[in-house]
Amino acid sequence: MTTTNPAAPAAPLAPPDPERIAQTVASRLPFRGEMTALSALAGDASNRRYFRIALKGTPSGLILMQLADPEGFKKSEEAVSGASAQITELPFINVLTHLQRTGVTVPTLHYFDREAGLLYLEDFGDLTLAEACRGAGPARIEALYRQAIDQLVLLQVNGTTPPAPGCIAFHRRFDVPLLMWEFDHFLEYGITARLGQPMKPADDSAVRAAFQRIAELLAGQPQVFVHRDYHSRNLMVDGSRMGIIDFQDALMGPATYDLASLLKDAYIELDDAVVDGLVEHFLDGLTGLGVKVNDRTAFRRVFDFTSIQRNLKAAGRFVYIDRVKHNPKFLADIPRVLGYVKRNFLKYPELAPLRQHLAPYVAELQSS
Repeated sequence: MTTTNPAAPAAPLAPPDPERIAQTVASRLPFRGEMTALSALAGDASNRRYFRIALKGTPSGLILMQLADPEGFKKSEEAVSGASAQITELPFINVLTHLQRTGVTVPTLHYFDREAGLLYLEDFGDLTLAEACRGAGPARIEALYRQAIDQLVLLQVNGTTPPAPGCIAFHRRFDVPLLMWEFDHFLEYGITARLGQPMKPADDSAVRAAFQRIAELLAGQPQVFVHRDYHSRNLMVDGSRMGIIDFQDALMGPATYDLASLLKDAYIELDDAVVDGLVEHFLDGLTGLGVKVNDRTAFRRVFDFTSIQRNLKAAGRFVYIDRVKHNPKFLADIPRVLGYVKRNFLKYPELAPLRQHLAPYVAELQSS
């Protein structure tokens, strides 16, 4: 099984043709609409661009996704392991079709203009989970996160069983090579690029050996459907609904991965007691759907080790986005994700040697 690198940054996209969009809205969708405005939405770290189409009547708007390369849909912006099955359709559409059967809230695709690389999607609004929590009280924040976890339970249980061979996610997985690629991504960008020099050979060897053990632990867990980027900026609060977006890189992996992505988020930090309760809520949700986790203490250990892997990868990724994609806006989130790592290092004495070899190169992991 091979691990491939993510696609290189694409050239800047030309703006989509408003006249073509207006004609599509008027004639190609399941309903007939009239476009009144087209506005660009704030970008993320991907090569895609998003726009909001304002309409007369109902619905009042659509989201337009513009692909970086209409014919390059076989490429992933994340590294992947597997993907041996022939890819014959856009991964976003492929995964969306699968998720529509699971009971989770995902956007309706109204039309795909393949020639222009434009997808016309249901609009969940502008309120992300991260924004909804900003300024909210503790009870409201916990209620929103419980709703996000309820969606995650459905995603995992109904998304995994029965298997769906037609879905690309079932042909790629978080195996040891991919997990190690992500660790290496951190070493390459979170240390070497960030500091301007690599670790000393003895430290490098010890750190990679410890990373290998964590990768083997995570890869050895039962495999479930994993969104891969299940966090507060990819969950949309739309009235009483919580919509899930940005799922095209889904794959198979440990049940702890999306949970760690959500609860140890780069963009919003939850109190430890709240995280503890939400982990229990997740496990209770699994039990309610017939998936019982017998050893919750062992599950929590795997969750914490998953958080280490996920947050180190995020720290390296944020430097990569700055250095390679020339987008520095994620650099401010590095201290938060490395803070999670430090707390987990201190929580497990067995990780003291890893911290000892790594901390000299990462200020956020050092003693305060």
